[in-house]
This record gives sequence, structure tokens and C-alpha cells, in this order.
Amino acid sequence: MKIEELYIDFLNYKTYVRIVGKEYNKTPLIMLHGGPGSTHNSFELLDKLSDIDERPIIMYDQLGCGKSIIEDNHPELWNKDTWVKELENLIEKLNIKKYHLLGHSWGGMLEIIYMCDYERKNVKSLTLSSTLASVKLWKSECRRLIKLMKEEDQKIIFDAIKNNKFDDEKFKNADEKYTNMFVFDTKYNDDFPECLTRKRPSSAESYITAWGECEYNPTGTLKDYEYLDKLKNIHIPVLILNGGNDESTPYQNKEIYDHLNTKKSWYIFQNARHRTYYEENEKYIELLIKHLNEND
Repeated sequence: MKIEELYIDFLNYKTYVRIVGKEYNKTPLIMLHGGPGSTHNSFELLDKLSDIDERPIIMYDQLGCGKSIIEDNHPELWNKDTWVKELENLIEKLNIKKYHLLGHSWGGMLEIIYMCDYERKNVKSLTLSSTLASVKLWKSECRRLIKLMKEEDQKIIFDAIKNNKFDDEKFKNADEKYTNMFVFDTKYNDDFPECLTRKRPSSAESYITAWGECEYNPTGTLKDYEYLDKLKNIHIPVLILNGGNDESTPYQNKEIYDHLNTKKSWYIFQNARHRTYYEENEKYIELLIKHLNEND
């Protein structure tokens, strides 16, 4: 496969873009990573899909993270409008006429915002990967997951939320346990793919400004994100994917499924956590290829 890396001008900054399989002619798949403030890095685990399906894959680092980091202090940028405009800018600058979208976690939220708040006629299909359509539901489900932890860790986390204090070492340790239970492994070894262990610049400003101090207590610019009732505005095929041990819980995904009024399918990777495309890589790619080809 051929891999091309480039930068696209956006506002007064630049968006890093990585295109896999540009030589192929099928409808491209654009991937929206999580966070806010993560990177495209872990999506490289899906590079082989390009050769298997002979399809271009486009991934990028959203403004404020990874290779699109901004070192200056710009909290005014970290809101949904900036990232929607960045996606629109990428599509325009790359002259993409038709495309599929895949959004993981926050990337799925961005995908939903993009589809529900704007009229989109050139998107062939959506994949909603371990995402959410309601912050209220996310908060309540996260609190339910916390109650599956040891009582000591529960108390530490709930006290931190109550007191809005997240810099204590006890909280950081309990938060790490939550991450290991429902998100991904926080400690890597030599067996992990390089794209997961690769060092990256801090994107704390974009994450904290847009989301908050921790996963389960959204207080930032996205705190009023409520899109369940808007999902009826989506009229193209949707594939929903999540893990059985995922912080994007099956209940949240059932709510998304039930509110969609379009062609839809849903698969739960029973033993996977949040990063399903790593923990169930082969099955994830198989389901995704089937979905893309059915809706080309």
C-alpha cells in the first residue's frame, strides 16, 4: 500500500493528514479519531483494510492534537464548530466527492454533529464506533460502571467529582483502574504495536476545554451535547460497533440504534473494551469491509 502524508491549511494553522491506498478507486473512508485531543495513531491498526478492500483510507489529527498541535494558548478553538469546519475543509481541499465516515468515541460524536446539523448528500455510510449520542446518558452509564469497581476506588472517584478536584494521586490511581477496566491498557510492553506506544505532544488544553478533567464528568464546551432525538435526521446506512466491556456501553448503543430511522446494523464485541478495533482487529475489519461494500 502507498502512504502519503501532507498538511492542509486550516484557519491560521495546519491539519496533518495521512492517506493510505491513494492508488485505489473505491469510495474513500474518512476516519475521525477520539478525544477530543487524541490522534490518528491507533487508526494505523486499520491500514491493512486498504489493501484487503482496495480502498483509500483518510485519517488525520484534529486541530489541537498530534501533528496538528497548537502550542499557543487558544481555548476559544476547542468546540464542535472548529472541528466540523476542519472536516469540511479537509473534504474540500482534497476534492473528495463521495465518502464513507467512521468516527470512534468523540469522533463518532463529531460524525453525528456533522450529519445532524448540516445537510449532507455525498456521504455514503456511517460507522459509529464506541460513541455516544447523549452526554446525560454517558454520565449516568459511567457512574454505573464506576460502581462495578472496588468500594475504595468508587469513593475516591465520586469524591473527586463532588469536590471538582482531580489532581490528587489517589484519584489518578483510581482513574487509571477505571481506564484499564473499560477503555484500554495504560501500561504498554514490547508486544504492543508501535502506533499505540508512540509518544505524542500533550493535548490537555483541547481535551479539558472541550470535555473536562476526566472521562465521566463532562464539563466543557461539549457538556450540552444531546443528539438522540436528532438521529432521525440521518438517512444513510449506519453500522454501530462497541465492546461488551466498553465505557460506550451496550445500553447507550441500543439507544442510538433505537433512535435511528434508517438502514442500520449493530455488533457488540463481547469481550472488548473501548478500543475495539485493536482488541478485535480482524473481526472489526471484516464487519467494516462488509458494511462499506454493501453501501458503495
